[in-house]
Amino acid sequence: MKNSFLFLGTGASMGTPVVTCKCAICTSNDPLNHRLRPAGLLKLGEQRFLIDTGPDFRQQALRCGLDRLDGVLITHTHFDHIAGIDDLRVYYFLLHQTLPCLLSQDSYEDIKKTHGYFFKKSTDDVMGGTRFQFQIIQNDFGTENFCGHNWQILTFEQGGMKVTGFRLGSFAYVMDLKNFSSEIYEALKGVEVLVMSALRYKPSPAHLSMDEALVFAARVGAKQTWFSHIAHDLDHETTNQQLPAGVKLAYDGLEIPIHVE
Repeated sequence: MKNSFLFLGTGASMGTPVVTCKCAICTSNDPLNHRLRPAGLLKLGEQRFLIDTGPDFRQQALRCGLDRLDGVLITHTHFDHIAGIDDLRVYYFLLHQTLPCLLSQDSYEDIKKTHGYFFKKSTDDVMGGTRFQFQIIQNDFGTENFCGHNWQILTFEQGGMKVTGFRLGSFAYVMDLKNFSSEIYEALKGVEVLVMSALRYKPSPAHLSMDEALVFAARVGAKQTWFSHIAHDLDHETTNQQLPAGVKLAYDGLEIPIHVE
């Protein structure tokens, strides 16, 4: 595949199995029910772009042999999307180059608070020095040129936190979707492959339920919609049998082709 998207993790904030849970899905022998926290890898020719770096990033990188990165895109700073950011320092040690990172102003300010040592000037490669070249997104909707590609930005809100979605060509990644304006549909017009969150059938105050996600996906009208950020309520095979044509649950390790002009 010249251009593709690899699902590094498709689980919700606690992953699956959930610690202490003995439900049928958490104790399932089906590997498709084993889900690390949500993250993805865009492969654009020889370039590699990571979307989010949650607490399972190290394990995900080892699984897929991720020996280089060209850039990182951050959707927001909830723990399940950002907790593994310090593990990205290995790429700095490898290449001795700062790693480009595209994120909102809100996410940037949060990282400054939680990872202040990223911003301290130092000649010591191990204990200090800037690891990242942060590029701040200028507008809630619009285009950002990042590492030679024009990324379309989509902004929405979850529990009072600004969240960024990304579109590149006919591919879009929209995670932790809950509260959004109708402008998002215009930004997603013409998308052929949509990756979005669908937590479970039971309503959630922080995520779209399965029924809500299906309504959203139908309105976007992508040829393929892949659901991620999946709670342990959903069995992979049983749920997929119930979904309409063109809509499926993703799973860890799934790689799909995408078209990027």
